[in-house]
Amino acid sequence: MKTTLPSLLTLAALWAVAPAGLAQAFDSGSNGSYGPIAVTTADVTLELPPDGVFHATTVTINSGRTLRFKRNALNTPVVILATGDVTIAGRLDVSGSRGSSTAAGFGGPGGFDGGTPGSAGTPPGDGHGPGAGAGGTNTRNADGAGQGAYAAAITGVGESTRHGAPYGSALLIPILGGSGGGGSGGTPGVGGGGGGGAVLIASNTRIHLTGQIDADGAYWSGNALNGGSGGAVRLVAPVVSGSGTIFVRGAEGGAGSAGLGRIRVDTLDRSQMNFNFVPNSSVAVGSLLLVQPTPLPRLDLVEVAGRAVAVGSGPVQVLLPFGAPAQQTIKVRAQDFNQVVPVRVVLTPESGAARRYDLEINNAATNPAEATVTVEFPVNTATHVAVWTR
Repeated sequence: MKTTLPSLLTLAALWAVAPAGLAQAFDSGSNGSYGPIAVTTADVTLELPPDGVFHATTVTINSGRTLRFKRNALNTPVVILATGDVTIAGRLDVSGSRGSSTAAGFGGPGGFDGGTPGSAGTPPGDGHGPGAGAGGTNTRNADGAGQGAYAAAITGVGESTRHGAPYGSALLIPILGGSGGGGSGGTPGVGGGGGGGAVLIASNTRIHLTGQIDADGAYWSGNALNGGSGGAVRLVAPVVSGSGTIFVRGAEGGAGSAGLGRIRVDTLDRSQMNFNFVPNSSVAVGSLLLVQPTPLPRLDLVEVAGRAVAVGSGPVQVLLPFGAPAQQTIKVRAQDFNQVVPVRVVLTPESGAARRYDLEINNAATNPAEATVTVEFPVNTATHVAVWTR
């Protein structure tokens, strides 16, 4: 994913109170074109639409059944909009996967992959995402590979100094998944765990959860504490009820504050809501019946190393031609922020440490607005390019 907005403090201020009249007739935004989502007799894995949005009528997941999703090309979060009731008695799963000696763990839909494992003379890779853990040794020492972070700083998980940093907003506007852990070195090393995915469920009427929603980060696979952070779950409906469980654990609930994800519930009637939040330290409950503001501010990479990038075209990966200079430029566009935007461009190579470059884009006077930063690409390695607010 090349365009993500992990922290939009201006949105928190603008939308702290729902607009007048919104409570009387909440509209999730679903046009009903997808019809019902029914997981009744067998487990189901749905392919995400290109934009990640299901325009459903109703959603039903029976007890003992699981609904999963296949990531789309843009790796967007899962967004389920329903005109009628959403009833989850079974399981909805967007968790990340574990790394191995040959590959990084994958993030759940809307979440971010772990770093690649090292091997022989090849260094491990850093994880992906704004809270990515850095690559390191396959130990729990200070130089050990780091855990992905999200809602809170990493504590109580060994001595590594390579854990990721917190990011994002408690409002989950926009919603964003968890970050990956760093790969570890060795002969061979182990890939970092993938971050938990992100799922937004909004209903015109009611969300009733007696089962569970899983957005866990993947557990570490070697000696290093390099799992993925928990993801994000947001529920929006006039009535939210039930006694189900929502998981956004980092590294499957490992010791200490190991990359906790985020949970947000927005409803007018929670009198019958008795959820088990795991963990419960990164939960926010409110009455903001708003799926997202329109227009939603966004960042885009529009030119990378002399190559134009179409808006919304997907992840950007660069492998410079032989003999090309390592120093290149990257152009970033900010739209609908209406302020000066602090931005971070991150170059994450397949192996070795990520490189970060900070800049500001003045989106107050011009919309959209662009700015260019000069970067240095790692030589002879494929490099993923991403941009975030900071």
